[in-house]
Amino acid sequence: MEQVSQRINRMAQSATMAMNQRGRDLRSKGIDIINLSVGEPDFNTPDHIKAAAKKAIDDNFSFYPPAAGFPDLLEAISNKFKRENNLDFKPEQIVVSTGSKNALANAILCLVDNHDEVIIPAPYWVTYAELVKLAEGKCIVINGSLENDFKVTPQQIEEAITSRTRAFLLCSPNNPSGTFYSRSELESIARVLEKYPDVFIVTDEIYEHINYIGKHETIGQFDFLKDRVVIINGVSKAYAMTGWRIGYMAGPPWLAKACIKLQGQLTTGPTTIAQKAAVAALNDDQSCVAKMNIVFKRRRDLMIQLLKDIPGLKTSVPCGAFYVFPQVSSYFGKSDGNNLIQTSNDLCLYLLDKAHIATVPGEAFGEPACIRISFATSDENLNEAMNRMKKALAVLK
Repeated sequence: MEQVSQRINRMAQSATMAMNQRGRDLRSKGIDIINLSVGEPDFNTPDHIKAAAKKAIDDNFSFYPPAAGFPDLLEAISNKFKRENNLDFKPEQIVVSTGSKNALANAILCLVDNHDEVIIPAPYWVTYAELVKLAEGKCIVINGSLENDFKVTPQQIEEAITSRTRAFLLCSPNNPSGTFYSRSELESIARVLEKYPDVFIVTDEIYEHINYIGKHETIGQFDFLKDRVVIINGVSKAYAMTGWRIGYMAGPPWLAKACIKLQGQLTTGPTTIAQKAAVAALNDDQSCVAKMNIVFKRRRDLMIQLLKDIPGLKTSVPCGAFYVFPQVSSYFGKSDGNNLIQTSNDLCLYLLDKAHIATVPGEAFGEPACIRISFATSDENLNEAMNRMKKALAVLK
C-alpha cells in the first residue's frame, strides 16, 4: 500500500526541475529543444578550480569531512565576507552544505516551528514556500509589481508582520525577476525590521556576483540587524559550479550550531573534493567571475531587445541574475484552434510543444501572469528561441 507522509504531500514538485526534465525527455526523442528553464551557467568550471579538485583527489581527501565543512573552506568564506561585503563572520558562524538549497533548508528548519509565519516577497524562488511548508510554517506572501520592478515596499512588509512572524525571506539579486535592491532600499526595509526584534532576516545572495549595476548590497551590512541576519550563498552561479554542490550559510553562532546538528543527522558535510575546489574558487584569481558577468550582461541586453520585438509581452530590465520575467497575460484566453491558453502554465506547455523551447510558468514563483526565461545559454540559442516564440505566439488569436 502506498502511503506518503503528509509533509511530502503538502509539498509541490519543483517546477524548474519538472520543466527541465520535460525538455530532456523530448530531447532524448530527437526533438530539438532549446532549454531556457534551468538556472545554470553554460560555462565550464574554470581550470584552476578543477585543478584544485584533481589535487585533492591525489592528496587523498577521500574520507568523511567535518559536518560544518573543512576549516580552510570556512576560513575562505569568512575572508570572502570581509573582503567583498565588509562583514565579520567568524568560521564558527558558517556552515557549508550540499548546495545553497541545502543551506537554506537547514536555516528554515532550524528557525521555523509549527504555525510560525514567514514573510516572502513575490515573485520568489520556487523552493522558498515549499521549505516553509516542510517546516510546518505558514507563508505570508506579499507581491511586488512589474511597475515597481517587482520590489516590495517597507510598508507592505510592516503590514504583513504579526505576533507569529518568525522570519522575512529576501532574495537580491532576485530569482526569477532579476530585481536588485539598492542600499537605500535595503536600509528602509531594515529600519522597519529593526522594530521587530523577534523577526529574523534570511537573505539569499546566491546571485551576488551576477549583477549589472555595480557593487552588491546586502541587508547584512546594517549593524542594528547584525544578530538577526542569516546569509545564504554558494559557489554555483558565480564560478559555474552548479554540479559541485557547495553552498553555505552564515548567521548567529547558536543558529550555526543548530544547522550543524541537523546536517550531522541528514548529510554530514558536502563532498570533500568539491570543498577543496571551492577553496580555490574563493581564494584564487577572481577574473573568471568578471568575464562571465560580461557575457551575461550582453545576453541580458540581447534578450531585452528580442522581447521588445514580440507583441503582447511586458518586462522589466533585470539588474542581476540571468533571467527575464515577462508578463504574458495578454495571451490568456487565446487559442491556436486546438490549445486554449488560460494560464502561464498553459503557455509554457504550448511553447514547449509548438516552439520546442522550455520555460517555467509564473505560478511556481507566486506571479501567475508571468513566465521565467533563462538567458544562461548562447546568443545563437537565444536568437533562435525568441524567433520560435514570436512565431508560436503569433498563431494565438
